[in-house]
Amino acid sequence: MTAGSRGDVAPFTGLGHRLARAGHEVTLVTHERFEPLATRAGIRFHALPVDPRAELESSRGQALHRSTTGVGKLVRVVAMARSLAGRMADDLVTAALASDALLLSGSVAPLGHAVAEGLRLPSLGLNLQPLAATREFAPPMLGVGSWGPFGNRVAGLGLNLAVEQVFGAALPPVRARLGLPPLGTAAALRIRERQGWPVLHGFSPRVVARPRDWRSGLDVAGYWWPYDGDAPLPHDLRAFVEAGPPPVFVGLGSATVPDPARLSAEIVRALRRAGLRGVIQRGWAGLTATGDDMLTIDEVPHSALFPHMAALVHHAGAGTTAAGLRAGVPAVPVPIQFDEGFWAARLVALGVAPRALPLRQLTAEALGEALVRATKDAGRRERARTLGAHIRAEDGVTPVVDAVNRLEG
Repeated sequence: MTAGSRGDVAPFTGLGHRLARAGHEVTLVTHERFEPLATRAGIRFHALPVDPRAELESSRGQALHRSTTGVGKLVRVVAMARSLAGRMADDLVTAALASDALLLSGSVAPLGHAVAEGLRLPSLGLNLQPLAATREFAPPMLGVGSWGPFGNRVAGLGLNLAVEQVFGAALPPVRARLGLPPLGTAAALRIRERQGWPVLHGFSPRVVARPRDWRSGLDVAGYWWPYDGDAPLPHDLRAFVEAGPPPVFVGLGSATVPDPARLSAEIVRALRRAGLRGVIQRGWAGLTATGDDMLTIDEVPHSALFPHMAALVHHAGAGTTAAGLRAGVPAVPVPIQFDEGFWAARLVALGVAPRALPLRQLTAEALGEALVRATKDAGRRERARTLGAHIRAEDGVTPVVDAVNRLEG
């Protein structure tokens, strides 16, 4: 069970496919627009009623662009999510009634855990970000630097309580329907912590090491990859890639931007200043480019495309960051909101990106200079290749399969 944008859903398709191969019956419970992802992975699907793209493109979603800080955006997105949570509750319960165990992403965990408790089902958390409070870094969703050990932990606890509040209105009727006593959101969080509720994290320990102050039961498994099959690149894309030097990929995933035409023009100018060809992914931002040295594409599996690129310019979402690292290609992260600043900082710290270039600071000059540094530095290219080889050798799925087997045992 998961909710959010494509990046909050796609990693669970590969995980579900492997669980199905291990003999489990798997249903992906998420927004209706992502049903094709489940179909491609050969797993069942149960739709949730909210369309995340429509919400982001609504006037309420567009207001997120006017929030200049991570905290400001978080306040707005919590308010938006709170209004939507109740619309998903009935479908989560309905899907759970046909299940033997619930695997819950961080975006639905508070509500899903209550459903599991009410139906007496075992459950497991599956997080794509390190959401639990720690002294070692500030909460990734705030997109800020460290506030020191004490400040980091206090901020992490505060963020966890804010996430619980998203479900504050949806939880009481669900608990009543399932025969559970009333329980405040803070109390529900404390109970999960005291019980040592197991949570596995889908990122590489080479990218984010498990914090030393995390409680028992919080573990880092390794990346979970979208199920892409072995589909080749589309003919026109392969022809473009093979027609010259390796191009640069530019894409902002499920992010939306206020002025796609202006941003597209700046990106094209940057690529040409750096003497580089570009593969521009339209995405939810609506980017586009024309010219013999540019190709605009729609959805293409990152696993098939990224290894052919000279560098990657992306929004530093968790999934795109992971795909770039696996491909062993340098990056120029352009964080826009939430945890993207955290992943962008990790790319810089790992030595595979020259700098983070937040969207509000993106100009043709700044991006062009960063691209020259990303593509011309032999040491950076070698660090990216080496890290990519290590990540490709990791197996993040087996710990989840083992955990599910323990749940059902």
